[in-house]
Amino acid sequence: MGGFVTAALGFPAVLFSFLLIVVIGYWLLALLGAVDVDDFDGGDGLLAGFGGVPLSISLSLLIAFTWFASLAGTVLLDDLELSTPSRIGLGAGVLVVALVLGTLGTRVIVVPLRRVFGPAREPSRKDFVGRAAVIRTSSVTHDFGQAEVAAADGSTAIVDVRQAGQGNLTAGSRVVLYDYDSEREFFWVESLDI
Repeated sequence: MGGFVTAALGFPAVLFSFLLIVVIGYWLLALLGAVDVDDFDGGDGLLAGFGGVPLSISLSLLIAFTWFASLAGTVLLDDLELSTPSRIGLGAGVLVVALVLGTLGTRVIVVPLRRVFGPAREPSRKDFVGRAAVIRTSSVTHDFGQAEVAAADGSTAIVDVRQAGQGNLTAGSRVVLYDYDSEREFFWVESLDI
């Protein structure tokens, strides 16, 4: 265990050891509900390639991968008998390599996660097409009528409906919304009672 602690506190791993402690603390607080994980994404700046997932996840992965790579590099440097200037120079090289490997490792994980954290699709009136509804007006014609329809989340809406053919759709009749006219903003309906 002493070798691990020595390597974790050696240059360049020590730079990321502190950050890894911060990351672990953050995720412990997130588990307790003290912090919110759904923060902003990487945007267009330094972390642009990590966009599409919460920044807390991207940074946590980057720090973890970079810490591991720098720890491995520190262990390799400790095995070599180097003078102090050589050790510092090679340590700086290990730092750069660790950052590159950490970035690549993070990208490998973040790209598939984008599908999980993708932007939520805005609800649309076309989501009602194919749903059953109940007529709420006294009748439905080719230029008048309203119906109550339930959305997928359980909420209800009153929408304008029209009937293409002749029929007897009155209040309480069950219908299906089979098409949406976006220009005139109403649904075409057909009776469910066959």
